[in-house]
Amino acid sequence: MEETIEDPPTSAVLLDHCHFSQVIFNSVEKFYVPGGDITCYYTLTQHFIPRRKDWIGIFRVGWKTTREYYTFMWVTLPVDLNSRPAKQQEVQFKAYYLPKDDEYYQFCYVDQDGVVRGASIPFQFRPENEEDILVVTTQGEVEEIEQHNKELCKENKQLKDSCVGLQKQNSDMQAELQRKQEELETLKSINKKLEQTMKEQKDCWETELLQLKEQNQKMSSENEKMGVRVDQLQAQLSTQEKEMEKLVQGVQDKTEQLEHLKKENGQLFLSLTEQDQNFDLSKRLSENKIMYNVLQKEKERMEEENDLLKMENSTLLSYMGLNYDSLPYQAPTSNQGAARQNPGLVYGNPYSGIQESSAPSLLSIKKCPTCKSDFPDDLFDHTLEQHMQTLSLNCPICDKAFPAKEKQIFEDHVFCHTL
Repeated sequence: MEETIEDPPTSAVLLDHCHFSQVIFNSVEKFYVPGGDITCYYTLTQHFIPRRKDWIGIFRVGWKTTREYYTFMWVTLPVDLNSRPAKQQEVQFKAYYLPKDDEYYQFCYVDQDGVVRGASIPFQFRPENEEDILVVTTQGEVEEIEQHNKELCKENKQLKDSCVGLQKQNSDMQAELQRKQEELETLKSINKKLEQTMKEQKDCWETELLQLKEQNQKMSSENEKMGVRVDQLQAQLSTQEKEMEKLVQGVQDKTEQLEHLKKENGQLFLSLTEQDQNFDLSKRLSENKIMYNVLQKEKERMEEENDLLKMENSTLLSYMGLNYDSLPYQAPTSNQGAARQNPGLVYGNPYSGIQESSAPSLLSIKKCPTCKSDFPDDLFDHTLEQHMQTLSLNCPICDKAFPAKEKQIFEDHVFCHTL
């Protein structure tokens, strides 16, 4: 086989996928004499366009793929491919590279894709003999041969016409194939761009997914911490509420005790005004006053503690997004009614109602507008007011007064302030 610097393009395409009618080989001999160069003549059909890497090879008859060539030569491109009809082309094979046996061979035109576009009739490489030089026939045989030649010519013409139709059909199919290949290339390009876009989009989505996962983990961690903090605050708030309830209950108890002491003090004071000087009663009154002062101080201290707890509760509720007004109860405000009290003696002078004279009937008296009780005229006005307060119910919120017998109305009025 021929040793060349560059091997021709071949393929493993089978014979069923080859197109043998696009290149026609002309003047192919039945045999060629060994030892001399041979020239291969061929013609390109109208719809076939040669390319730079096309080649013509010599194949042994019975070949299966274009890789089984014996030797080859590169084709020469025509000067003007647009000229029609195309002129006959030729390529010359050197004697050194030709086969040396007497097997049957044929020329094949192979394009740069390794596809066969044309094939010649078989031929041999052998020397001439006498049978090839001189043939003697009779007149009858000559006429018979001529008749046979006419039939062969007629059949050849029919075959040529059929070949032209097949070539046209083949050309149309080639054009359609070329168009389909172009469409395929376009679709491949579009597909490649889409794959690139999808890959970029996928990478972008994966990046965003990782970021979202990290944010979700951070939010979950913060949510757990906030949940623990909220539980702690709720527990602390519950504790503070219980303490506040206790303090409120204590304040209410102290207030009730104070009211009781006030009533008792009023009763004692009335008893002192009706009787003569009584040292024992004055001593008891003094003790009640001292107890009242102690209870008053205790109440103020508890109210201050209550205010501190309310401030701390308000801070906790504002941190949790709640409002102090949304609580189901409110502690009574401190120092209500204290502004109305006399900065001096709370119950007045216990001895102011005692007269030196032993005949109180000679003195003018004052009557309580509520209970119609009699009081000496020289009794202090604030003492009479305190006596009247013991017989009435004052609202700790708006200072509205109610008779003692309307206790239910008073309680309903106070309850309305908590709504």
